[in-house]
Amino acid sequence: MAVAIIALLLAGALIPLSTQIDVRNSADTQRSMESIRDAMIGFAQANGRLPCPANGGTPSGTVDTTTWAPAVIAAGAEQFNTGPNVCYIAFGVVPWTTLGVAETDTWGHRFSYRVSPAFADGNSTSTWASSTTLTNPPSAGNQNPTWPCSPMPLPTPPTSFALCTLGDIAVFTRGGATTTAVPLGTALPAVIISHGKNGFGAWQTTGIRLSPIPISNDEAANINGNMSATPFVGSYNQQTFYSRTRTPAAAGCVDPAPGTTNAAPDCEFDDIVLMISSSALITRMVAAGRLP
Repeated sequence: MAVAIIALLLAGALIPLSTQIDVRNSADTQRSMESIRDAMIGFAQANGRLPCPANGGTPSGTVDTTTWAPAVIAAGAEQFNTGPNVCYIAFGVVPWTTLGVAETDTWGHRFSYRVSPAFADGNSTSTWASSTTLTNPPSAGNQNPTWPCSPMPLPTPPTSFALCTLGDIAVFTRGGATTTAVPLGTALPAVIISHGKNGFGAWQTTGIRLSPIPISNDEAANINGNMSATPFVGSYNQQTFYSRTRTPAAAGCVDPAPGTTNAAPDCEFDDIVLMISSSALITRMVAAGRLP
């Protein structure tokens, strides 16, 4: 036993301190993201919908008066338009003020957050499937899926989505002998992203986006939210994000689009991605009596 303990201590001593710090930071960030996910589901149980994102460009401790609303919205508060009961934006940062959660990951970067509009609008909109009208003003980022959803009976207020509601978010991963992207999760209500140690493209507490925007297509997708893909036959286009094994920078790297292959090495990637699945969300809503 003593020999085994000594061996473990020696093995730990052989791991570089910087690596140990990175591992600890990643684990702490993962735990923060899990707490955020729980807070978002709790918000949905209380309010019948997921929270809208906050504006990443608003400095901490200030108010946002420069975007879409005539109303003053505090930094970290969700961007929800109480008139038509829809989000102002579908992709921004975690609304830490609204949820009472951490503003940043362990590297000091805000968490990016994309929500499927049908899961974050008000019950009065009666939109059980996503559409381009579910942000005000309408956002080109919404993929307008045509998947049918006609629940009977209709969800009762304040619940704004149904058992048949599908999200417009897909998360891909890569692996195996090629860099082919394969779906990890589809039709998701929401996704939460830490942009990792390099923080490329992440919003800072100053309201300034950290430069440079990464050359990695996968990390760029996690920042821009403007890539789309059809993850399975017969489905609708969804905004595409990526979650894969941490990868160092490599010369001549390529992150090919879904459905294509390439023998080149994967590009640098250190993002941490957490999905909110329809099954997990709906199970909790049913348990809270918000869905039949």
